[in-house]
Amino acid sequence: MSTIDAFSNDPQSTATQLEGAQPADWPVALGWQALVDDFFASAKGQPLLSHLQTRLDAGAVVFPPKPLRALELTPPEDVRVVILGQDPYHGRGQAEGLAFSVASGVRLPPSLQNIFKEMQRDLGTPFPPFPNPGGSLVKWATHGVLLLNTCLTVEEGQAASHSGKGWELLTDAVIKHVAEGDKPVVFMLWGNHAQSKRAFIPQDRGHLVLTSNHPSPLSALRPPVPFIGNGHFGQAREFRERNGF
Repeated sequence: MSTIDAFSNDPQSTATQLEGAQPADWPVALGWQALVDDFFASAKGQPLLSHLQTRLDAGAVVFPPKPLRALELTPPEDVRVVILGQDPYHGRGQAEGLAFSVASGVRLPPSLQNIFKEMQRDLGTPFPPFPNPGGSLVKWATHGVLLLNTCLTVEEGQAASHSGKGWELLTDAVIKHVAEGDKPVVFMLWGNHAQSKRAFIPQDRGHLVLTSNHPSPLSALRPPVPFIGNGHFGQAREFRERNGF
């Protein structure tokens, strides 16, 4: 099954919280292992783990339960599309370790609703009425779509509470690893935060870099490049067909 044509939803749920700051409990695909191990062993990774454990010991509720789930489900050699988010959803039961994805049974956030609406507009793919078919994007992840938040944990009810604590150093390395690979990849950069990572994507590797406003209702219909109507899913499908993946 092709990457873009595999865009659908999965009933799997991981609606629990982080239990401890132990990377050994966060499996990743083999191709990511060395990069992840080097980060957590470094002088930058160790303070992040200490911060996480300190907050957990203080009784903070931290999501998601498996911060590295995107790297578990999408091996580097399988990546065909990268969609960047900022940090996990901070509501209880929402985050499942994949950008924009929510656990099965959770009401679709407005940004995810807009993503589905644009897919339907662009590809003509009929989707049942919301909240069906659900907002878990696990199937995307298992078919080559790297759904990567740039910060990988958050505290309940506190958006961006772990931003700047060290996760960005790891996720920047992940973006660079994909971008410097030997196969063309589609990068979907929605909003200013995601577009700030464009500097990591070489222009001579044949990648397709698509940019627009964020799918949030605050920006999805606004200039300069509204999310609704951006045509990114159709462009990604055409790119896939031209490149044979």
